[in-house]
Amino acid sequence: MLQAALRRWGVNRGDSVVVYDDWNRAGSSRAWWVLRAAGIADVRILDGGLSAWIAAGHSLMAGSETPPAGDVELSATDLYSGQLPTLTAEQVSNFAGVRVDARAPERYRGEVEPIDPVAGHVPGAVNVPSTATLDEHGFFRNPSELREFFAAAGVHGSVPVGVYCGSGVTAAVDLVALELAGIAGMLFPGSWSQWSSDSANPVATGPDA
Repeated sequence: MLQAALRRWGVNRGDSVVVYDDWNRAGSSRAWWVLRAAGIADVRILDGGLSAWIAAGHSLMAGSETPPAGDVELSATDLYSGQLPTLTAEQVSNFAGVRVDARAPERYRGEVEPIDPVAGHVPGAVNVPSTATLDEHGFFRNPSELREFFAAAGVHGSVPVGVYCGSGVTAAVDLVALELAGIAGMLFPGSWSQWSSDSANPVATGPDA
């Protein structure tokens, strides 16, 4: 289905793809992850989103576009066994690296949970809110700032890094920020929704140690 959609959008083999959104880079980062996992090598994010495009004086068009059909062929149809590494809940349980929770601090601490029936976080996970990887204008912080930011949370890249959020969307923002910082990261696609739905999985609350 993804390949059919990309062809309908006019994506051809070997194309570079630019994705953008207009809300905290969550949508574009998730699209970046999905397309790269599917095998598209060159996927880029419009930093700052649509707001940055408008602020730079670029034009907009109304209505819809109907490009010529593309011929892209994806190398992976199962994204969770695709071109990017992922983690299962079992692997998260036994993870030897750093677990990163990309949700808002209050959700991480278990003070509020607007989506899932159980509040808290995966024991041992550190909180690196995805919104904190952006500056006040919605641009990703520069690589040196991001390296310092992640290092303050104990993420140096010397050990594997696994990232989750509520449902696997905003975690992609942290994964983009990690890549900008030169640190490899893996997505736990099921994220907190999957983890918290299994009563056998332990749950922690409060700040990290």
